[in-house]
Amino acid sequence: MARYGEAYKRRVVARLLPPESAAAEAVSREVGVSVATLERWRATALAEPGAGPGGAERWTSAARLEAVIATASLDEASRSAWCREHGLYVADLERWKRDAMAGLGEPRGGSVADTRQDRRRIKGDCSRGWREGVALGAEM
Repeated sequence: MARYGEAYKRRVVARLLPPESAAAEAVSREVGVSVATLERWRATALAEPGAGPGGAERWTSAARLEAVIATASLDEASRSAWCREHGLYVADLERWKRDAMAGLGEPRGGSVADTRQDRRRIKGDCSRGWREGVALGAEM
């Protein structure tokens, strides 16, 4: 009998709940866990206090990003209505937006010397690969 961590279970169950609401059969095929086990995990998750289907903790990262994008152009009243409709708080959207922006990070502004070193390394890797291919009789 396989043992699964709580974090893994939460990620899989999040796919079964709104907003994604994926079919248990499809998720079962994809992750290799039986439908009965997935249904038991979903029932357990829904039985937890404050774990309604629309709760912020149930949204996958992709769904969170889609929510941020979908509500970006809405005014405050419309955004609040959208959140009520999906069982979220406006603060959740704001946190998700900050997280998404922080995840983008700063562009890598490497120095000229770093760029030269990278080019040399890549050129060496390519040359080495070509020489090894010729030595092995492969056509390049």
